Amino acid sequence: MKRRNFVKNFPLAMTAAAGVNSSVNSPKASAPKPVLTIGHITDVHIRPENGIPARFRKCLEEVKTKKIDFFLNTGDTIHAADYKDITRERVLEQWAAWDECKSSFDGYELYTCIGNHDPWWAAPSKEDEMYGIGYVVKRAKMPHRYYSFNKKNWHFMVLDGNNPGISLDQEQLMWLRKELQAVPKGHFVLLMSHYPILTVTASWEGGQHKDHKLLKELFYEHKDKVRVCLSGHQHLLDAAVYNNVHYYCNGAMSGFWWDKGDAKSAQPGYYQETPPGYAILKLHEDGRVENTYYEHHF
Repeated sequence: MKRRNFVKNFPLAMTAAAGVNSSVNSPKASAPKPVLTIGHITDVHIRPENGIPARFRKCLEEVKTKKIDFFLNTGDTIHAADYKDITRERVLEQWAAWDECKSSFDGYELYTCIGNHDPWWAAPSKEDEMYGIGYVVKRAKMPHRYYSFNKKNWHFMVLDGNNPGISLDQEQLMWLRKELQAVPKGHFVLLMSHYPILTVTASWEGGQHKDHKLLKELFYEHKDKVRVCLSGHQHLLDAAVYNNVHYYCNGAMSGFWWDKGDAKSAQPGYYQETPPGYAILKLHEDGRVENTYYEHHF
């Protein structure tokens, strides 16, 4: 698969670029290897038409050539279940398209969070088994709508921002405070949410957590631990660093929803200036992080 690796290093800065390696302190050639290498995919927007499942699987094979340990998926896994006119049949055929691709993850763990387009709100009633968040948790095989897991000396906290105004509910916020408090000294935290907590692109796209100030203060309470906030949603690529927390909004696997683009697309398939692609994160034992975005061609 033909691709371009866009690389740029920068100190304590904010960028919106067509591809970045966003490590604040790039490791020297003699530096230790990362303890974890992760494939980050987001905004897959899978659906059965236009050969999209096969195109997606081709992209996954490219990700796996990077010798990753596991995948993180920051939501909008299916194309769209959230509009008022979406039928049960359409929701089911989108999830069937996802199921068609699941074998491509064989041998790899996949950790997912919920995007705004994943839940079906037009079900006949809230008692319908396919209604809302619960069905997404089931189909994406998530342990809960928010959850955590550990790898090496890194702690991963998966958030659900699908609340009014894009925010964490009180139950979840209390959970997050306890999770952060429990992380031992010398260990580090990566949080993932579909929506960016801090993003360069919010100034023209919106889409940012409305509780970003509260979360910023919480992260500062644990400034020796929190290192990365990972997101999608925008279909745009940017990176921000604030209080030594790296905020990565890593484009979209689907680019312009697997279509050719529009008048604002810099090139075919781009959403504005961002190409379709995926990111590779390298996490180090001492808390350093590298984030590299790869454009893919499908």
